[in-house]
Amino acid sequence: MISRTSFLEPEGWHAVNDGVMGGVSAGSMSFETDIAVFAGELSLEHGGGFASVRRELRPGVLAGATGLSMRVRGDGRRYQCRVGTDQTAPGISYAASFDTVAGQWLEVSLAWPAFEAVFRGRDVPDAPRLSPERIDRVGFLLADRQPGPFRLEIASITADRHVDDS
Repeated sequence: MISRTSFLEPEGWHAVNDGVMGGVSAGSMSFETDIAVFAGELSLEHGGGFASVRRELRPGVLAGATGLSMRVRGDGRRYQCRVGTDQTAPGISYAASFDTVAGQWLEVSLAWPAFEAVFRGRDVPDAPRLSPERIDRVGFLLADRQPGPFRLEIASITADRHVDDS
């Protein structure tokens, strides 16, 4: 059996877009009824090309988790779910990509082995193995090199935990 803990609360989300590197992309998280919406405009101008949102998590909240599951409706683009820990240098995240189908709700399951360490879009092969108990932030990123508007709706994001049902 799988036990799930949700953490898609409206509080604490903030944008980290390519403006930190001179770009002009815009992305943010808003909430419409019970659905989170990561939306904005991706631009390749001035060396840009990414938009992201993230939120801090209480340390240890993902201890024992086997991965994340999400119910999403996208625009046909490829997004990344990213998590971070306190065990890496600043800027390093663990990323797992997922595809969306325009206008269609999808169930996306991402087990921890699907997450790879990255820094500014490049692999970090010598990063420590992802430790779920050390995860202290979660977020979403779009960096598909396709300028224009984007929209990812997120109905749920949960931590999966396998429990013994005996």
